[in-house]
Amino acid sequence: MTTKLKLSVLLALLASPAVHAQIYKCQLPGGSVEYTDTNRGSYCKPMDLPGMTIPAPPRRTAPSPRNAQPAPVATPGSFPRVDSSEQRARDDDRRSILDEELKAETQKLNELRREFNGGEPERRGDERNYAKYQERVAALRDSISRSEKNVDALKREIANIR
Repeated sequence: MTTKLKLSVLLALLASPAVHAQIYKCQLPGGSVEYTDTNRGSYCKPMDLPGMTIPAPPRRTAPSPRNAQPAPVATPGSFPRVDSSEQRARDDDRRSILDEELKAETQKLNELRREFNGGEPERRGDERNYAKYQERVAALRDSISRSEKNVDALKREIANIR
């Protein structure tokens, strides 16, 4: 190994970050205080935090296979349990609330579609400017799209109830 190569390897090793990070307290020119892990100049001072080390970030690993099951979560013994009849009652309450929301959202969607009139809603008297009319048509189209997504989401949520 040449001397230059040895020196560059040594400098690279010395310049690499340590396993724990240094925390800096920065008094910004505007008077605000910021805590960061990067030294941002003369207005940043390293903090002395005895016993405080920040672990290095975890190494990235290859993504898990699609069929991999997540590790089961252990439930502590003191965790409160709900009997099946209570859970059934809660699920029934949830279903009835979601059904009411679905009914209201479906009614809203039908009103929006009726007002939209197949892309040609009736012009109002305050819409003498064609651009205002186009803005209202675009807003109606967005509202219809959002309402359709809400209806789909509510139907999925109801289907997921046991």
